[in-house]
Parts: sequence; structure tokens; C-alpha cells
Amino acid sequence: MHRCLDSTARGATSMNAKNLLQLLILAALWGASFLFIRVGVTDFGVAPLMALRVGIGAAFLAIVLIARRPLRQSATILRTRAFPLLVVGILNSAAPFCLFAYAELTLSAGVTSVINASTPLWGALVGFLWLRDRLSALRTLGLVIGFLGVLMLVWDQIAAPDGTAATPLTTALAAGAALGATLLYGIAANYTKRHLTGVDALTVATGTMTGATIVLLPLALIYWPAAPISLHAWGAVIALGVACTGVAYMLFFHLIAVAGPARAITVTFVIPIFGILWGALFLGESVSPGMIEGCGVILVGTALATGVVKRLPWIGTRRADT
Repeated sequence: MHRCLDSTARGATSMNAKNLLQLLILAALWGASFLFIRVGVTDFGVAPLMALRVGIGAAFLAIVLIARRPLRQSATILRTRAFPLLVVGILNSAAPFCLFAYAELTLSAGVTSVINASTPLWGALVGFLWLRDRLSALRTLGLVIGFLGVLMLVWDQIAAPDGTAATPLTTALAAGAALGATLLYGIAANYTKRHLTGVDALTVATGTMTGATIVLLPLALIYWPAAPISLHAWGAVIALGVACTGVAYMLFFHLIAVAGPARAITVTFVIPIFGILWGALFLGESVSPGMIEGCGVILVGTALATGVVKRLPWIGTRRADT
């Protein structure tokens, strides 16, 4: 998953038991997306699978958008912001989705879900370099720790034999593709902040998914597989489009509205748990100690880099980000 936040919900800050349950459901859905990609990409190929995902998601979100507000109002926003919506559609959906699908031709669903947890690290780094967002010493430490965790995870995948025919170079390329996807997520989040501030999240998601569909559709037609596609693969792509894209986005928007963007984005910390769990349960993927260690280090770094942890226990009452 991608994660563009709506700035219109800054006033909401509560997270009750019901919202916490919804956050867990969202993490389960986005964690399952890596499982469904793993199942569907072999039959469909990268571009056709992702074109179907964003197309189904765009149709779902468009129906919800039309049901919630006047069609003329939505059409006006989509028309006047067409170019930035297209850019975000490429950066936040079309390109990273394809990169993750390519990565899962080699990497397990669990590993790619862990790499996805580095998204906030790239968001913080790109925000610092591009938008000159302030990085405290603690947040900088979080970036370093987080990226060390990614290196640990990638090294574990290269060094540990997994019984597949993947070579170290193939594994490294797959990990690089997954990291490239999270980098694009970070760029997209900052581009959205700069060019789409004030546009509600539902409109942004609908417009960007539509743009991603337009971009990927020609590639899907060119690379549509000649061999018959299994029912398992069709089920995976439908689940990806409806549950992991349409429903998940709606749930995310709701959490932004009732709990605020900062709390909603904490779903990033829970997604790897479900990604690893679903991969182990349904695909029989192995979970190595190195993988768990890398996951833990990435999440610690992300917590520091995003400001979720604002001070270290041994510093006492003095704020560590001042």
C-alpha cells in the first residue's frame, strides 16, 4: 500500500476501540494485498494484474464518490486538477504497484510487506530534501535505523537459501524494485502535499486510480497473457481491486476523518504482521529469524522517523526532538 493523507481532517484525534478494530481490519486487507499479488502475478503478468487492480478500484471509488456528492462538483475538481491527479496516479499506484508485482515474482509476500513498511522513511527523507521539512536528530536517527533494517532484510534474503531458483542478483533486483516502489510512495505523498492540498482524500483516490488505469490499460492489452488464466488468479485480482483497494481506501478515509492522519498512518506498523501471517498460512512461506529481526528494526526506525516516538525513555522528560 500507498498512502496519501487528506489534510482536511486535522482536527480529528480520537482513536477508540472501534477505530482500533477498523485499523486492524485495514492492516489485514493491505497485508493480504501482497498475498493476492503473489497468487495472481504468475498467471496475469505484472501490467495486466495491476491494470485490473486499479481499474476495479477506480470503478468502486467512483461509485462511492458519485453517491456521496453531486456529480458536477466532483467532475469540476477532477477536471481542474487532472494533471496532478495523473502524476500522483503514476507515482502512487501505477508504477509502484507494478514494481511490487515484479518483486513478488521472486520475493515472498511476507518480505515485500516488510519492505513496504519503509514507505514513511522515504516520505520523511523526500520531505526533508524537497519541501525542506524539519528533521530532528531523533527523526534522522530513525531514518538511519530504518534503512539499516532494510539492508538486514535484503541481506537475509540474498544469503539464506529458500529452495527456489532465484540467484542473488535476481533477489537483489527484486528487493530493489520493492524499495523503488516505496520511494515512489514517498515522492507521491510529498507531491500530493504540495499540489493537492485542500482536495478531499476520496476525490484524490478516485482521480489517481482513474489516472493509473488510463496509464496501465495499454500495457495490459499489449502484455495480456496468451495462456488461460486460472480461477485462483481471477479471484486474487478481484479481491485486490474490491477489498484491498476499494474497501481498504474507504476504511482508510474513515480513519483519517475520525482519528486524524497521524493515527491512521500507524497502520503501516501493522501491515507487515499480516503480510507475514497470510504468506505463512496460505502460501506456506517460511519466516526466518533474520526476517523478523529486519522487520523489527525497520518498524523501530519508522516509529522514530515519523515522530510516533517523540523521545527516548532514558532521556527522561526532556523532548528528544528539540
